[in-house]
Amino acid sequence: MKKIAIIIGIALLALFVYLVYNTLTLASKQLTGLSPAPEMPLHDSISQHLTQAIQFRTVSYGDPTMMDSIQFEHFIDFVENTYPLVHKTLKQERVNSFALLYTWPGKDTALLPALLMGHYDVVPIIQGTEKMWAHKPFDGTVADGYVYGRGSLDDKSTVIGLLEAVEHLLKQNVQPERTIYLAFGHDEEASGKLGGKQIAELLEQRKLRFEYVMDEGGTIKIDGVAGITKPIALIGVAEKGYTTLELTSVGEGGHSSMPPPQTSIGMLAEAIDRLQKNPFPAKLGGAVGYMMDYLVPEMSFGSKLVMANQWLLNPLIIKTFSNTNAGNAMLRTTIAPTIIQAGVKDNVLPIESTAKINFRILPGDSVAGIVSYVNRTIANEKVKVRSLQESDTDPSVISDTATFGFRLIHHTINRCFPEVIVAPFLVLGGTDSRHFSNVCDHIYRFMPIRLNDEDLKRIHGTNERTSVTDFKNMVRFYAELIKGN
Repeated sequence: MKKIAIIIGIALLALFVYLVYNTLTLASKQLTGLSPAPEMPLHDSISQHLTQAIQFRTVSYGDPTMMDSIQFEHFIDFVENTYPLVHKTLKQERVNSFALLYTWPGKDTALLPALLMGHYDVVPIIQGTEKMWAHKPFDGTVADGYVYGRGSLDDKSTVIGLLEAVEHLLKQNVQPERTIYLAFGHDEEASGKLGGKQIAELLEQRKLRFEYVMDEGGTIKIDGVAGITKPIALIGVAEKGYTTLELTSVGEGGHSSMPPPQTSIGMLAEAIDRLQKNPFPAKLGGAVGYMMDYLVPEMSFGSKLVMANQWLLNPLIIKTFSNTNAGNAMLRTTIAPTIIQAGVKDNVLPIESTAKINFRILPGDSVAGIVSYVNRTIANEKVKVRSLQESDTDPSVISDTATFGFRLIHHTINRCFPEVIVAPFLVLGGTDSRHFSNVCDHIYRFMPIRLNDEDLKRIHGTNERTSVTDFKNMVRFYAELIKGN
């Protein structure tokens, strides 16, 4: 017994040494020794330009016939009048009437061009919530150092920030080395099929290829993650796919005083319950693996010890991620019941009940795989599963980090925000960049603005706002990024 105890003790000591060795030999992927980007003499008028942009109600709806085209025309007129050098120097094209494409010729035509993106449409204000806003959502009010209004975060700040940067550089007689394209969609919030997708198809028809594409997506998260206290700049290297399935159950109708053992509503509720109790499996690879490669070396020793030894502590790591909604969503395809429709009167049994379930699909899964999984999990032929298909999108491929585009974005972040850590990231929502995979293999998603968990709730929510200081830093970042090309 004593020999066995000694052997076990030696084995445990060897295991501990191996775990510590894995931890201590992790190399940081952060850049060091970079000179800070120079300050830019930006006038306060640039925040006024964002204010003016917010005042145009360029709202996207699921039904394109609800679009107020006059507001979109006025926004385009505003852009042309506000940025005269952009429109004098760059070639401007209107794609499908309202999407905007600009071409800025570079010095070296042998270099592949770069594409910088944004969208100027916004989501509607939820009816009845207007009174919850500190300032009216389409006034663009500047108060307490913030610009308030719909689009101040998502995503007029990107569009106006890029235009401000280009206008500033043109005043300095700057010309980029490679050609720069700017693409601004007008219906990203309604899937981008009439704007961003049309621009992508036009570029494909012209047989253009791009060195990299950068769209909105990740941000600078100032409240960090577990084990790291510094702000983290998250560069999206992939985004989840999207599908909505309609579940329909058919039961017996009749009077509610004589119900069958299971009504159509009960059948539907059981199907939804089975889905929620059987989530998709969690996976730590892919874009999340990339993120961990960058973040783990920057963690405190205890957190690093766990994260650096996935081969042994994988269940613990998954459990830690799954403790938050955002962390859980990074690990798996998510299931979200969003709409239920059944019944017309409280004493009448509905014959048919329907539910819409939204899925955000992890890279590696597919829309077809989701449909198959749902049918197997529900295991009830009386519940019919139908894909709505209107906005079906498979997840994007994962863009590599060993590319010119990623390195340039990383480099520019560290020069403009030297205190932050940079990491790849899986974007949980969808962006227009997903339409550009046929013209570029290296697509990244990053918005140079500081947000915490509370700020993230403002996107598509109430009291959306951007600080004036952050907006100036956005312009500075875009200008430095363009000069780096």
